[in-house]
Amino acid sequence: MIWPGMGDPTKRKKTLKFLAITAIIAISVGVGSSLIQGQISQNDPLKVCINNRDTLYVISAKFELYIDKQRVEIPANIGFEDGCQRSLYTLTDDGTIYAAWTEEYPFEIGHFLWSWEFPMRDMEQSKSKIIVNGKESPHFINELLVDGNTYRAEFTSKDYDTSKDADFMPPDL
Repeated sequence: MIWPGMGDPTKRKKTLKFLAITAIIAISVGVGSSLIQGQISQNDPLKVCINNRDTLYVISAKFELYIDKQRVEIPANIGFEDGCQRSLYTLTDDGTIYAAWTEEYPFEIGHFLWSWEFPMRDMEQSKSKIIVNGKESPHFINELLVDGNTYRAEFTSKDYDTSKDADFMPPDL
């Protein structure tokens, strides 16, 4: 089979030259964007290790997590892997989360969930809420972490059966 543009020797040469130029441009754009993204993310507190940084800004907050009305333990050592300490981390399993960076940064509760690799896609966001110091947050997971605050996340999973919460027996029995 003869491919379009490959029959005539002059057209073949032009077609191959066009394909080679297109491949060079595509590779250059891919490598260039990777280099630029690498330079930009060097100072992103959510992506870099803070082991060798002078972290002047350190806050801590209490965090409780409930999924389908069941309390979930926040494990120790979130944010530590392969000798790298991330800016959002836990040291113990008591629910205290820490955020540290070289300068003040607007950390959010969602950043912590992301760094923990919490399965947010499995949650019904319309039925979930974040409570800060006893008041429901209008910002949901975009609520800023404030030093000393207490956060309570109540999530409902997409496969949660709400009929278990209702009692269908008559009230007098």
